[in-house]
Amino acid sequence: MLKKSMVMAIALVMVLTLVPTGFAFASETDVTLTSVMLQGEPITRYRTDSSQISTLDPQRASDSVSINAIENLFLGLTDADPLNPGNIVPELATEWAFNEDGTQWTFTIRDDVPWIRWDPAADDAEVIRMVTAYDVEYGMKRSCDPRLGAYYTSVADKIILGCNEVSTKELEDVTEADYDLVQVEAVDDTTLVVNLQFSAGYFFSQTPMWMYRPVPQEVIEEYGDDWTEVGNIVTNGAFALDEWVRGVRRVFVRNPYLPEDMFGPGNLERVVYTIVEDQGTTFALYQDNQIDSSGVPAAELQAVLESEEYANQLFQTSDLAVFYFGFAHDKAPFDNVNARRAFSASVDRQAFVTEVRSNRGVPMIHLTPPGMFGAPPINEVGVGYDPDFAREQMELAGYPDCEGFPNLEIIAYQGAGNWAEFLAASAERELGCDPNILQVEQQEFSVLLESIDPRNPPEDRPNVWTLGWGPDYPDANNWVGDVLSCEGENTFKRPCSEVDDLITQAAQENDPEARIELYYRIEDLFFGPEGDHPIITLFMRLDYLLTKPWLTGPFETDGLFGGAHFDWYSIDQEAQSAARG
Repeated sequence: MLKKSMVMAIALVMVLTLVPTGFAFASETDVTLTSVMLQGEPITRYRTDSSQISTLDPQRASDSVSINAIENLFLGLTDADPLNPGNIVPELATEWAFNEDGTQWTFTIRDDVPWIRWDPAADDAEVIRMVTAYDVEYGMKRSCDPRLGAYYTSVADKIILGCNEVSTKELEDVTEADYDLVQVEAVDDTTLVVNLQFSAGYFFSQTPMWMYRPVPQEVIEEYGDDWTEVGNIVTNGAFALDEWVRGVRRVFVRNPYLPEDMFGPGNLERVVYTIVEDQGTTFALYQDNQIDSSGVPAAELQAVLESEEYANQLFQTSDLAVFYFGFAHDKAPFDNVNARRAFSASVDRQAFVTEVRSNRGVPMIHLTPPGMFGAPPINEVGVGYDPDFAREQMELAGYPDCEGFPNLEIIAYQGAGNWAEFLAASAERELGCDPNILQVEQQEFSVLLESIDPRNPPEDRPNVWTLGWGPDYPDANNWVGDVLSCEGENTFKRPCSEVDDLITQAAQENDPEARIELYYRIEDLFFGPEGDHPIITLFMRLDYLLTKPWLTGPFETDGLFGGAHFDWYSIDQEAQSAARG
């Protein structure tokens, strides 16, 4: 067996700048948070969130809010280092090894991590039993179950041997007996063997992911879909679930039974989220010292940047998420590659970032962002904004000056309506399209996901929609493979082509230099002058974070892959209490 290094380093290229700031106050607000600053209160980080947790089930989770909670409730085989998230470090697994062709991995699992059930009424936890390799086996096999309706089943079934035999079954035909088809086996309580479909150069970087995390089979069988509710849920992470009132509040408390060496260096004992949908209200709460961190509303950004008061509280961060317009390839007009190229080249990404995003972004003309293994140099591959090329392609598509172009339905999720309007204005200005044929609509995010479901008939799907993709693991396969491959989720209904063969080849290649060259070619085949242009890439997100002086932690690096780690943050409680009054 070849021993795998306990730390895998991948360089992260980040734009992380401390910006001198200052400030003009936001408007008055009547919203307040109930303070519970009692003597002896736990060391608490107060936060707001505009979004709801969809699920606390590791195998079902797909949104960042849910994954952030799961990161703190459930341990993984390995973890992404909060200080350098391209480094994969031990968590439940203390050692790992693989065979000569890289298709079989063996993990040694800790034997001292308990499953606990937190009792909010008693303010304490009950130890159920110890986590074993059998729990990891069950979680990994469960990630292949199509009955869960989970997005990340399509990631697991591309790499775990036998996973695709389960995931592709008709739902009514699947039983838990089919889990035996998945080639993951606990040899004993502390030894796990995982067999892969091929030697995947990116598998190890996937091992911190949530869908591979252990879950307690007996609890799921006892409570069914209610197993993640407060009082039922059994977890093993650094924090436990104390309260979850949907649409109102959620509270996490430190797990008193986790081995001490598994905690990060932070001192938090409790994390309290209050649901506040309006960013301006969140900002006002930050000004009033009721919460410890906040984003900056676009309307306040310039004032904040110019303020000396906030000079030491403002961080510029990137989560490496890339946002784009998706095309429906299964109906006119974007079943025509020339029409896709035309619309893509009509969009001035720099103007979009400046005018729509208030410079909170980096223009992107290919998909894989800096910091991922195999990412081409930023903006070196791809056409980007080229009005002449756009008009030429529109004519080749059979629509000179947009004549005869059909009506377009452009769907944006809530808050991104001005993105769709920018695209419509670009098509009008650069391609000559009549604005009356460009129908813009906003939908709640979950409704948008239902609208673009590839199982819907083409006539029920929009022509264009807004979406984004954040990194799950630090490899280009997570972008061109998981997002654009015809074998992936493929909401675009993109037909398979030669580029998909290259995606498969890159995934199975073990030589790092060869993989880098392959990913460069793949991005060019997608976004170069002769490319397929399956989507219009827009920008990589940059944002600003305000944090109070009494809160410290790895704000700029933590949570790039998976969720942020509560146990890596600290509060100076005396300073916090004084500020809160």
